[in-house]
Amino acid sequence: MPKTDAQKRANAKFERNTYDKILLRLRNDTEPTRESVAAAANMAGESLNEYILNAIKYRMTGESVPELERTPFFE
Repeated sequence: MPKTDAQKRANAKFERNTYDKILLRLRNDTEPTRESVAAAANMAGESLNEYILNAIKYRMTGESVPELERTPFFE
């Protein structure tokens, strides 16, 4: 069943109040490309969003990436 206008407005309001959005621009003629990041995320068994968030968390905390989560890209 299609969403009603009220459901669409409620979902939009929830997203506005719950999430911060950041635009990430990747050039398609240099590494990393969206496809290479998506492939690395897939190899790590993570969604693209989860992969990027984990990369940010590791960078911000100074932790090293666990060996099992490392991918051959960009090493």
